Amino acid sequence: MQRILRYCGLALLTGCVLAPVGLQAKPVSSSPQERHEDRDRDRDDHRYPRYYDSQYRQYHVWNAQEQQAYRHYLEERNERYREFAKEKRKQQQQYWKWRHDHPGNNWDRR
Repeated sequence: MQRILRYCGLALLTGCVLAPVGLQAKPVSSSPQERHEDRDRDRDDHRYPRYYDSQYRQYHVWNAQEQQAYRHYLEERNERYREFAKEKRKQQQQYWKWRHDHPGNNWDRR
């Protein structure tokens, strides 16, 4: 009886340790094309700098699409181009607020 309880305890402990890993696992993409796109996106995300948005508590990858959105943001405000990395934190936060208010990519179509 004691041996059975020991095995049950060990199985329960193993389940508790492995459960968080299983819950965080990324679902497998259904098609090879989606898996290829996911791999490319993950690889691209490491090439570009990330900026932290403290208001929304998330990171943004500064890729070509984000650059295009930033240029659109400056044009909309009739401001000259300034490198985002050199902007003051307040101006960066204003951009992230605008970005969350304009999540679509309609500025890509000209």
